[in-house]
Amino acid sequence: MRQRNVKNLQERIDANASHLVREPKAMKGRWHELFGNDRPIYLEVGSGKGQFILKRAEILNDMNYIACEGQENICLRVLEKAEEAGLSNLKVFMEYIHDIHDYFEEGELEGIFLNFSDPWPKDRHAKRRLTHRRNLTGFMEVMKPGGIIEFKTDNDSLFEFSLEEIADLGYEVLEMTRDLHNDPANYQSKEFPTEYEERFSAKGKNINYVKFRSSALKPDGQEEDI
Repeated sequence: MRQRNVKNLQERIDANASHLVREPKAMKGRWHELFGNDRPIYLEVGSGKGQFILKRAEILNDMNYIACEGQENICLRVLEKAEEAGLSNLKVFMEYIHDIHDYFEEGELEGIFLNFSDPWPKDRHAKRRLTHRRNLTGFMEVMKPGGIIEFKTDNDSLFEFSLEEIADLGYEVLEMTRDLHNDPANYQSKEFPTEYEERFSAKGKNINYVKFRSSALKPDGQEEDI
């Protein structure tokens, strides 16, 4: 979707920069230091205007959150709302992630949210999808053992592709539905919809959702309880 230019964009960003991380790659291995505590850190890749991550940070405030959004004019909305809410457990950076290892050390994250990612529908662009096995493997490598990925999309083809990638990688599916808001199961993700999700769900479009993790093993080889 084409985004409108924002007047005085840089000035508005600077005026709402208390939550902004200007050099996120320099924080690799130091995110807990930035937050000033050892609480679990969750990342949303492609946060849009931030409704999902802002609400989580406000309600589940015993955890830390990072919102990543590459479009500055969209990311501004996250900064403005975070500033207004005064959320000490939320940081924001304005970059597209091409290699997750540039930003995070192994085991630094507790979980990752992928909400309505670009479907890259052409087959030749499959490797650009955030749920391509190359990206999923990278995401798992920067999370603690048993780290969780949650993925939501209105694109049915992308969802089927993603389920195949998850299965081929041997990841464990914890929750899955092809119609999140009409499924009677009590999925926590229903409580934290994105702006996009609310709009399309209201029109009757099904929302696909899956929550999964890699196998987490203790040193003795026994499966760890998460």
